[in-house]
Amino acid sequence: MRSKQWTARSGKERGGYLYGPSGLSYLLRNRIYLGEITHKDKSYPGEHDAIIEADLFQQVQDRLAQNHHKFVHRQTRSAACPLHNKIFDAQGKPMRPNFGYGRGKKIYRYYVSDTLLPLGRLKAGSTTPLGDRLSAERTERFLQDRLSSLKPDGPDFEIFEAIKRVMFSSNKLTVTLQVAALIEANACEDTLLAKAQQIDPAAKIDTDDLVLSLDARPVRRGKSVRSTDCFLDAPEQRKVLAELVRTSHRKLTELNASPLHPEMHEHMSTPVNEWTRERIAIGLLAPDIQKALLTGKAPLGLDPERLLSRDMPLDWDGQRKFLGMNAAN
Repeated sequence: MRSKQWTARSGKERGGYLYGPSGLSYLLRNRIYLGEITHKDKSYPGEHDAIIEADLFQQVQDRLAQNHHKFVHRQTRSAACPLHNKIFDAQGKPMRPNFGYGRGKKIYRYYVSDTLLPLGRLKAGSTTPLGDRLSAERTERFLQDRLSSLKPDGPDFEIFEAIKRVMFSSNKLTVTLQVAALIEANACEDTLLAKAQQIDPAAKIDTDDLVLSLDARPVRRGKSVRSTDCFLDAPEQRKVLAELVRTSHRKLTELNASPLHPEMHEHMSTPVNEWTRERIAIGLLAPDIQKALLTGKAPLGLDPERLLSRDMPLDWDGQRKFLGMNAAN
């Protein structure tokens, strides 16, 4: 159900939006359908005929009142998300909390651009929704880790209390924080600015706000770019690399191509998709490289994108050089 659509004199398309809860509520409460005119919260008989019966209209109002009462008093999970009403995408659209369910009824939280949600509004004249989807847990942990040095003394302080706005783009997070929440009254702002410039040399204080940017470059997975994966911290990164090695050997075994079981090679089959072809190559890397990946001793900064790269050399020495590892002893 959409609102009326028309073309303005300028040639721009107007209207045609999906009805949201507030718009639909306004439509159902409109007394003009009863043959009345409303002025300053009072209704008067109009000169037009009613197109709906008074009893049916009243039943709808009673149902709306019941639903409104439930909505106002229920506890929402969105309210518990620390960046609720604070995070926006590159188009300036709000990113709303959204939830998914995994195995064992585990709940996964996300921040999703308003345009990608069921009741989101598209840009006028556009038929394709533009927006982003971020892992809420990773984004929040990333902000806590990178901005921890700005926190004032006190164990109960959360950095989200000071955050006013977060703007997400394809390569950075621009964060606006309240200066007053980060320093004591009448304290010097220079110390806070110096700490912020250690995080971002271009950080600045604009009136009462501290503005800085954090690197959020995307990570490529196959043919897709996933900006959400750039928030992997070091322990999580090591876990992902080790899991890639285990996945590779599992797939090699399924294809009867495992180097650990050469007796099965006569029954070898080929991988059926690009995803498998990329991963089985990891199980054929130099043994010392695989051991480093499994034990968490790979060089800092080595990410899944480089490990899955098609530019990986075939010879072991070339692989070590490509991944920034020393030759095996």
